[in-house]
Amino acid sequence: MIDYPRHDKDGWHRWVPSWRLVSGLCIAFFGCLVGAAGLAYAMVTIPVIDESATAQNNVYYWADNTQMVATGGDRNRQSVDLSQIPKEMRNAVISQENKTFYSDSGIDPKGIARAVFNMAKGGDTQGGSTITQQYVKNAMLNDQSQTVSRKVKEIFVSIKVGADVSKDDILEGYLNSAYYGRGAYGIQAASRAYFNVDAVDLNPGQCAFLSAMLKGATYYDPAGSVSIDPAATPEANKKRAHSQMQDTLDKMVEYGHLSQAERAKYTELPTTKNPQSNAKLGGQIGYLVRLAKSSVLKSGKVTEQQLEKGGYSIYTTFEKKKVDEMEKAVQKVYKEKIDPKKRPETDTHVQFGGASIDTQTGAIKAIYGGEDATKHFTNNADVTGAQVGSTFKPFVLAAAMKWGVRDPDLGPVQAQDERTIVSPKSLYSGKNKLKINNYDGSIWENEEGEQWRQENDGQDNVGDPPDYKIDLREAMRESVNSAYVQLGMDVGLDKVKEAAVDSGLLKDSLTGADFPSFSLGISDPSAIRMAGAYATFADSGKQREPYSVTKVTSKDGTIYTHKVEEKQAFTAQVADNVTDILKTVVEEGTGKNARLPGREVAGKTGTTDGNRSAWFVGYTPQLSTAISMYRYPDDETMKDRTFLEMYGTGGEKKIHGASFPSTIWKDYMSDAVKDLKAEKFPEPQPIGEVVNAAPSPSPTPSPSPSASETEKTSPSPTPSPSDTETAPSPPAPSDTCRVFDWNCDDGSNSGNGNGGSGPGGSEGSESPSPTSSETGEEGDNNGNSRGNTIWGTNG
Repeated sequence: MIDYPRHDKDGWHRWVPSWRLVSGLCIAFFGCLVGAAGLAYAMVTIPVIDESATAQNNVYYWADNTQMVATGGDRNRQSVDLSQIPKEMRNAVISQENKTFYSDSGIDPKGIARAVFNMAKGGDTQGGSTITQQYVKNAMLNDQSQTVSRKVKEIFVSIKVGADVSKDDILEGYLNSAYYGRGAYGIQAASRAYFNVDAVDLNPGQCAFLSAMLKGATYYDPAGSVSIDPAATPEANKKRAHSQMQDTLDKMVEYGHLSQAERAKYTELPTTKNPQSNAKLGGQIGYLVRLAKSSVLKSGKVTEQQLEKGGYSIYTTFEKKKVDEMEKAVQKVYKEKIDPKKRPETDTHVQFGGASIDTQTGAIKAIYGGEDATKHFTNNADVTGAQVGSTFKPFVLAAAMKWGVRDPDLGPVQAQDERTIVSPKSLYSGKNKLKINNYDGSIWENEEGEQWRQENDGQDNVGDPPDYKIDLREAMRESVNSAYVQLGMDVGLDKVKEAAVDSGLLKDSLTGADFPSFSLGISDPSAIRMAGAYATFADSGKQREPYSVTKVTSKDGTIYTHKVEEKQAFTAQVADNVTDILKTVVEEGTGKNARLPGREVAGKTGTTDGNRSAWFVGYTPQLSTAISMYRYPDDETMKDRTFLEMYGTGGEKKIHGASFPSTIWKDYMSDAVKDLKAEKFPEPQPIGEVVNAAPSPSPTPSPSPSASETEKTSPSPTPSPSDTETAPSPPAPSDTCRVFDWNCDDGSNSGNGNGGSGPGGSEGSESPSPTSSETGEEGDNNGNSRGNTIWGTNG
């Protein structure tokens, strides 16, 4: 069948193949090629999309929708649906890269021929890649090499993908997997990296610009890349990017994707933002991200496993300017006052925490979590275990105005209903070392029979002798412990606790409610919760939960939106009177250091046992802010860590809420409210009756409060045991002194008593607070027994 050499020819003619033989061989050769190609096509399958092509991170945004940080994944990518990619972006890429995209089979024969020709000349095999081929190379093969074998594999897979996958899916996959420079993978990350907008908001000029970045951002990014190639200067890159962008726009017009009138709007390079470094969670950013992440998980819309996979855009309430201002205010005190080298015994382990909340919504505007989230892990704006001291007294006052004091002539059950609403003009003893009574006038004793005298700051008697009676406004203004401890006993510590919870504090953060010192802030709510609770007073009794995330979106759209819900914790009459009294604290009392010129401010200082923590919590009509200060070792390997005393810290004899915390508060708030209108608090309406106005046996009970202000509860709990370090007080006389018997003297208030005995104390009390074991709590050494976030044990 093969006549070769040819039998009928002589000489050299015998060795020349006939045309039949040549034609047959050619047909056989090309037949084999076709057969091999058919077999290869039949055998090839569409590869699974590579994980690196779909790896995403989570992006957190500031309150103004600018990007805060991208974190949680190896690559800066957030995939979006094709519907979220402007048509101009799709058409820009098609016009520049592959004008026959919607009609070709996934490959470009002319381009392939060009690639083969380049290879034959000894060059590389680049060129001839359609959008489908580039998508296959980026997302399926994960192979950027320029080899013949990779190119052949790419061609066959591309043909298969072109036949089995819709063009829209291919285009969406390509735009979400391509690299645009600046560490941005995918169109959404690129939009944020260059313009700080979402992809859906790109204009035609920006789309044409980003299509140019696909050519190679090293030589087209206007910021330049001289560290990679000295030729990639900003000037040279801008020139190249402008030329490429204009060429793309012209082609879009030529192919009917853009009108000439619209094209004429984009003759210059769009303004791009400066490149930013890769995501870092240092400084305050780490604390903000953790807080927002906790909020997302608490919503129940996203699981922790889903969040770890990435792909979510998380829009927060945090304002960058306010966060920076709060950090600046804290750092100023550190720099000017705290010197561990000079005072190692008193200035080490000093920590601050802070939180600022919008009084109208509950949105957390700023926090200070600590020195650096990568160095100090605990978020000091959240649960820390630091007691709040006398900043708790407003809840005692609110309880007295909401429910009133009990009638001392009635039994425990009936006394819950027969109450007298308290006026700010009500009088209580400001005497130092005042022996505390139960509401019925009997002397309070713990289960071991020990009585308790309440100390005042500086061991001072406040008020005029011999009774030392002062009204509740003055007692708050001067932070008189004895008056508010007795007021709490008269109201009932169960009602004080209820008022604190109504304000927004978590039940789990309130401890020691069986002790008179509960009214002095032996509990440890977070700075976030304290700011939120004071915001309730600021907005006339409307309570809203603090929140840090407004919405969460993913490729599937918006999956969570925060809804602000409010409840009327107190009547406006109660809340506005509390605010009016707290204004006095700032205008004339212990909080004078926090005054803001031209603005009304209400607030309260707080200092705790052994000077182990100090607070200032205050608010304007629009913004409520809490600042805490304490000393607590960072070393988690230490056993039995505890809060340290602050006597001598910062060169001060003693740290009060009126010192460094109020200084930080004022420095921060001065800037934070600068752009807010100076508003006034509501004028308070008269409330209640003047209790203890005269030395009468007892006041005439007023009618029972309305249902909105009264709840029937069980009798006040019996005092729990307490490990006190005091000797038993002298036995009480048989005739006890009633709470309203001002001139009665049972010897309990003599100067020879056990000053500071009993649990707790604040603003000068030196007595120990009940420990977690004493109050039936179990916790770690950091006081975090009640959960790790502002939302409690469930995050």
